[in-house]
Amino acid sequence: MSLKNPVDRWGGVSQLLHWTIAVLILAIGAVGLVMGELPRSPKWFWVYTAHKSLGLTVLALVLVRIAWRLYAGAPAPVAGTPRWQATVASFTHGAIYVLILAMPLSGWLYDSASGLRPFRWFGLAEVPKLSPPDESLAGAMHEAHELLFWVLIALVVAHAGAALWHHFVQRDPTLARMLPRGRLSPASAAAPAATPSPPDFHDLPPKDSA
Repeated sequence: MSLKNPVDRWGGVSQLLHWTIAVLILAIGAVGLVMGELPRSPKWFWVYTAHKSLGLTVLALVLVRIAWRLYAGAPAPVAGTPRWQATVASFTHGAIYVLILAMPLSGWLYDSASGLRPFRWFGLAEVPKLSPPDESLAGAMHEAHELLFWVLIALVVAHAGAALWHHFVQRDPTLARMLPRGRLSPASAAAPAATPSPPDFHDLPPKDSA
């Protein structure tokens, strides 16, 4: 498996970063949706610290992914892809990158402006504050954080739906290009049943004469 991105598919590093970030975003989103309902207890503070730590981890990983993409390039669009589809896909990818950057930054600003005590990234290193306590900024960043989350979820669902459509309807290698070679191919999708060809009556033996 190539580490850099060959012309026809994503390389190993891009695949690893893509799926790691995707799994972390799902985990962070799931925790974020339920942690507001938790009672204030030591467990509550632990969940919030884990949520913030994972968010900063995603921020670091997406910066690495952007740098790697600039270095390793990107595969060419699948042969036969209409120009408008390639343009929409490129715009969607760019918007997802921006949102994945903005989400943890807005949460970091919210935490900083809220005047909460500094937290330690997974208990290992203290995270610096980005601003002094500011109630209005904290409120704005809290609303932005929630709004960005739902916009990101909408784009991710559209992105995943497009990949599945390409695989099962278009039967092209769009989805397979983001997986290790040989793990998935358009041919693995259920193929339509073959229509039997009509018999060739010229090959039939002649009937006995009466």
